[in-house]
Amino acid sequence: MNSLLEPVAGAVTGFIVGLTGVGGGALMTPILLLLFGIAPHTAIGTDLWFAAITKIAIATVHRGNGTIDWLVLRRLWLGSLPASAATTLWIRAISVEAGSTALLQRAIAVAVVLTAIGLIVQAPLRRRADRRYPEFAEKYANWQAPATVLAGALLGVIVTLTSVGAGALGAVMLVYLYPTRLSPPRLIATDVAHAIPLAIFAGLGHLLAGGVDGRLLGSLLLGSIPAGVIAGSLSARMPHAAVRGALSLVLVVVGLKLAGAW
Repeated sequence: MNSLLEPVAGAVTGFIVGLTGVGGGALMTPILLLLFGIAPHTAIGTDLWFAAITKIAIATVHRGNGTIDWLVLRRLWLGSLPASAATTLWIRAISVEAGSTALLQRAIAVAVVLTAIGLIVQAPLRRRADRRYPEFAEKYANWQAPATVLAGALLGVIVTLTSVGAGALGAVMLVYLYPTRLSPPRLIATDVAHAIPLAIFAGLGHLLAGGVDGRLLGSLLLGSIPAGVIAGSLSARMPHAAVRGALSLVLVVVGLKLAGAW
């Protein structure tokens, strides 16, 4: 049964990632934990590579559409990649104890719920930033670049620890930092492109530690790559607010389930 469910789960997740830029970790990691019974450490490592490869396929569509903002992307990478490398080294330096499994699952649950909150606040945050940006445009210009680097560093730590957050949390940060520069399609495209090397950096540590299920990864990608490419081509024409609202409700339920509160 799992052999049939795996590509279907990959296709559903890939389609949502292609459409919204969110879900590579927030959806797939809980699916691996709750539906397939994968251990948290393996779920995180497998999901990081799933997200990286799926988003490479999706990013080629966005790049062809010219919607990736490379200046913002470089600033994010300047913070996220060194932070991810440092976090990976820290993970490898500490011993993994039996009790850490439950702690890791709770950390994933918190990250999933934060992702849901990020989806909910994204639209009102954009409206608020749009109103305030003209008044503080000069002040924003002075700290926009270092704040983007710091935002990238925070994402690097969170994504490396839990595989969750690159999409929705990154989008919330970018909406506030670049309210007029990044339209919804450009926001999604830039967010997706940022997650690729970040997931690879984070995934390398898990791969070296044996925390990646190669067979499962291949099965998930059979569904996610074609679905993600199709959704990426439709992204600019879809009602993002409705999709984000539905996805946020699903993630709240999933987060509570992971935390043992459901």
